[in-house]
Amino acid sequence: MKKTMPSTTHPSNLLQDVHSRMINLPIYFRERVCEECAWSIPTFYRKMRSALKPGSDKERITPNLSNAEKEKIIAILDEVYESFWQYCEKYRKKPIRK
Repeated sequence: MKKTMPSTTHPSNLLQDVHSRMINLPIYFRERVCEECAWSIPTFYRKMRSALKPGSDKERITPNLSNAEKEKIIAILDEVYESFWQYCEKYRKKPIRK
């Protein structure tokens, strides 16, 4: 089942509404990635973190992501972004038709 962004009440304050929605974007993104990739939250953050290579002060290594994981993460990013964009449509001015 496809999750949607959590709905909130529709406050009349545009700034408050958009800000609260944007605050929830990283949480929603993380939840979707964890669900789709079958990761726990600690695994999500571990895969995000860089680590120092043994015996080196400057070279960092990042945990490898499979090509399937990379594709899934980009697809989720697009989905989350599109959902937010569509949510904000209510605040955009509609062209006047003649």
